[in-house]
Amino acid sequence: MKFGKVEHPELIDFTLPKIHPKTIEVLSSFEKSEKPNVFVGCAKWNKADLKGFYPRGTKDELEYYSKQFNSIELNATFYRQFPAEQFAKWKAKTPKGFKFFPKLGQEISHWKRLEGVQDAVNIYLDNASNLEEKLGTIFLQMHSNFGPKNFDRLQNFAVSWPKGIPLAIEVRHPDWFQDTVVFDEFTQLLEENNIANVLVDTAGRRDMVHMRLTNNEAFVRYVGANHPTDYTRLDDWIVRLKEWNDLGLQNINFFIHQNLEVESPLLAEYFIKKLNKELGINLKIPNEENNQQMSLL
Repeated sequence: MKFGKVEHPELIDFTLPKIHPKTIEVLSSFEKSEKPNVFVGCAKWNKADLKGFYPRGTKDELEYYSKQFNSIELNATFYRQFPAEQFAKWKAKTPKGFKFFPKLGQEISHWKRLEGVQDAVNIYLDNASNLEEKLGTIFLQMHSNFGPKNFDRLQNFAVSWPKGIPLAIEVRHPDWFQDTVVFDEFTQLLEENNIANVLVDTAGRRDMVHMRLTNNEAFVRYVGANHPTDYTRLDDWIVRLKEWNDLGLQNINFFIHQNLEVESPLLAEYFIKKLNKELGINLKIPNEENNQQMSLL
């Protein structure tokens, strides 16, 4: 993901904002859970992007990937409409407990811009439902030129979304974040409809790491800069997720991107090790067996 890329990340203040007061209010309404549901993954599984991640001779990339991570942010569904059979194949290739978090198609978000999209949404959901228990939260990412003047479209979409299917929404136009009244109206809409508010942590758009959760789900899209600060930024997220968990957060979905995706699994390995320790969970460490074998050579 190149969104928010900057030439000199060392000049960016990556300090995470304070927890939004409304987030404290939202999370405090839930019973505290010692061990939250945590899914950490990359955005892609193809070998061309994740060079060096797959052992030599790997025949099926998804099958191997899904044994290393418990989830994938499925961006491929943004670019084309996959048939039901493809979703069923993906489900069959992955182990128990694995989840897909697919992005809604660009026809819905970018071409039609949420207007007259009911048929397209129904087709998408009919097909994606073949993931069955492996279907995680679906997310909608709007174009960066989709601003608050389109609030009515977003409202109609949110209200009509099937209530039994988890949804997260990401808006990108700066005007959603700069005007407090607009931001409050947007987040209240999500809260009223039990829709997660996507947080994007990327160098060039610090307004999108707003710390405003709208339900009991943190859906975080972390974009590294292929820079040493990527690791200290993840350290800060460990602290923040622990704080949210202490407040009552039960669902964490954290997806790691890079401008050059080759480093994403390395960041994920670092992040998962620390998250396991801090939250008392036991997510698998990606490629741990291979790393142990290499250390013995």
